[in-house]
Amino acid sequence: MTVLRTLGSMLGAGIRGLLYMITGTVVVALLIAVVTAGHVWAYARQDDQGRADTILVLGAAQYNGTPSKWFAARLDHAADLYASGVAPRIVTVGGKLAGDAYTEAQAGASYLEGRGVPASDISAVGEGSDTLESAVAFADTAESQGWGSTVVVTDPAHSLRATEMVRDQGVSAHASPTRTGPAVSGREAQLDSILHETGGLLYYRVTRNSGGDYTVND
Repeated sequence: MTVLRTLGSMLGAGIRGLLYMITGTVVVALLIAVVTAGHVWAYARQDDQGRADTILVLGAAQYNGTPSKWFAARLDHAADLYASGVAPRIVTVGGKLAGDAYTEAQAGASYLEGRGVPASDISAVGEGSDTLESAVAFADTAESQGWGSTVVVTDPAHSLRATEMVRDQGVSAHASPTRTGPAVSGREAQLDSILHETGGLLYYRVTRNSGGDYTVND
């Protein structure tokens, strides 16, 4: 009986220890997630319009050369920054899906020309199917062109992850997100963006791979 009690006590202690470890891991994971979400939210509210060599517009969906509402909101803000003298050049980035006639970069460049930005001050980098690939493609072009800094233009909640990815490629970057478009159309959209970007940023920081981007349908 003494042996059985001892074994039972040891087994109980082992189970309690396992439960404590699992509980502690869950608590730490939740804490990290909450802190990251707070960082995403806080960064989304910032707007750094400091001078740079370029303005980088992250691509989004386009339809036969016409930017989606998400993409147009980013491009409009980039055009305003250019007009304000934030940078002498706008860089559009983004590839295309199978069957598309235009890359996101081409559609963005054409839209900016329609906004009055001279073609000579626009560079279209037609590569990248997600934020990380776009950041890498931009950095390669920046190195070849001698651009050392950029203002990243995207949706507010996306700003932290996008800027971090660009910086990790060796380019000095700060963000000036758009304040218009579907991403900021209401509290539900903003909360959805923050939750999505929190997961994407955590995934990126752990794996240094893309955490996935939104699929834009409008």
